[in-house]
Amino acid sequence: MNMTIVRFAPSPTGRIHIGNARTAILNWLMALKTGGQFVLRYDDTDTARSTREYADGIAADLDWLGIRPARVEWQSKRFARYDELADRLRAAGRLYACYETADELDRRRKRQMARGAPPVYDRAALKLTDEERRALEAEGRRPHWRFKLDGRMMPWNDLIRGPQAIDTTGLSDPVLVREDGTYLYTLPSVIDDIDFAVTHVIRGEDHVVNTAVQIEITQALGGNVPNYAHHSLLTGADGKGLSKRLGSLSIASMREGGLEPMAVVSHAALLGTSDNIHPCADYTELVEGFGLDKLSRAPARFDEAELSQLNAKLLHHLPWEAVKDRLPSASEEFWLAVRGNIGKLADTAGWEMVVSGPINAVVAPEDRDFIRDACGLLPASPWDGTTWKSWTEAVKVATGRKGKALFMPLRLALTGLDHGPELAQLLPLIGRDRALERLS
Repeated sequence: MNMTIVRFAPSPTGRIHIGNARTAILNWLMALKTGGQFVLRYDDTDTARSTREYADGIAADLDWLGIRPARVEWQSKRFARYDELADRLRAAGRLYACYETADELDRRRKRQMARGAPPVYDRAALKLTDEERRALEAEGRRPHWRFKLDGRMMPWNDLIRGPQAIDTTGLSDPVLVREDGTYLYTLPSVIDDIDFAVTHVIRGEDHVVNTAVQIEITQALGGNVPNYAHHSLLTGADGKGLSKRLGSLSIASMREGGLEPMAVVSHAALLGTSDNIHPCADYTELVEGFGLDKLSRAPARFDEAELSQLNAKLLHHLPWEAVKDRLPSASEEFWLAVRGNIGKLADTAGWEMVVSGPINAVVAPEDRDFIRDACGLLPASPWDGTTWKSWTEAVKVATGRKGKALFMPLRLALTGLDHGPELAQLLPLIGRDRALERLS
């Protein structure tokens, strides 16, 4: 059997966002599940807008998400190959020259719609004589090149959407080469899929119609048609598209905002599937449960608040080994004490201040005598996980206070906050000297 080969093909004209990342993650899971390869292909045929800075940024984003490409390809380095196969299509009569301007095509479409006809290109260029072509070129016109579709029903079995079929009779012959000789997305993408032996193309459903065209081109070039799988696109929590907010939803902004990569991965991988969204510490569980058949055709709703909650849940269960390199000044005891009270790893700084820094202790006038009595009952060092219980039991007996009336004044005096980690864990970290100072 052939190895599964998938590809992720961003254009380095900007940074990737959560929608792009979801596509990359699904492809990566497919590669891991099947023992296959993940190809990162930069669609940088738009040399004016593509930059190395954006490409490096995309590579950094994928690395942060834990995606390790088996190979990296650049379309800008393959123009000679595209030229070669474009010439083959011209020789076969499948790629033909057209001379209409954008305005002429627009007027033609409007006339067709006014007559109730579909606005499909009428192949007028195929009727031009050699003399007419020379005359047009003498005017300074340069041709763009269209692929001549077979005009037939094109079926395929979509691995997410099920059986699909598009009648290419209802489509305009697609432009593959612009007047200036540069390539649109379609032809280089097909050639790359053939040359790199891509077996599965997993991408957004906005490419469904393109699939029929790409299959025809693949067949015209004698290539193997890959398996196609088109996943639903993301909407916001309100059901509306994310396009206007993609800047704030870039992977770079999520990383800079302190989110954990596996929180983003877990959310993107499970969104729109039959599985409950939950945090996964690494890819192992996601790979075991991965299947394209679990993806729904319904739009997947991305909720930033849900991602933040998922990030917190992930941190709440991470072991010390997973974070110790990122918290060089902390200890395992500190991490186990505070992890249940943070939303992002950076929040540990606040709890470090509570443990060892100056705080604004809060003592209500009516609690001053109580705090003085509690201070006098502080156990001797060393302190451990049992100190809080033994101390509060002694305070309860001495003062008659219990429940919230006992615990809350002590928490406020010791931490300056009315919430936080269990004091049984926090108190040994604060230590007797600092506790005595705060209670006094």
